[in-house]
Amino acid sequence: MSFLISFLRNLVGGILVFFDVITRGTKLKRTLEAQQQVNEQAQQLRLYQFFACPFCIKTRRAIYKMNLPIEKLSASKGSPHRDDLLASGGKIQTPCLRIENQDNVEWLYESSEIIDYLQKRFT
Repeated sequence: MSFLISFLRNLVGGILVFFDVITRGTKLKRTLEAQQQVNEQAQQLRLYQFFACPFCIKTRRAIYKMNLPIEKLSASKGSPHRDDLLASGGKIQTPCLRIENQDNVEWLYESSEIIDYLQKRFT
């Protein structure tokens, strides 16, 4: 039974990913200098995600539209990134944005909160 649920979840997720890719729209345009600054700031960010998760798709879509080169890390079973998410972030929940500040690391877990944070910081 769990195999069937997993199969259906992945099938629906794959369909969502397909429609996300074909309906994504355009990226935010910045001057070369402004984009370089954004690129530097984005190096402090990592997105832990599941490929077919609807909330992860929503977050990746927003990241794409804001033209943010944020590293995306799979938190799938067996991934070392999953272990890092649990050990450092405290729970396996995606999407999760890891934000490195000068003195500490912050973990932001809700897709809407992640998107709001990114919009305030980068737009």
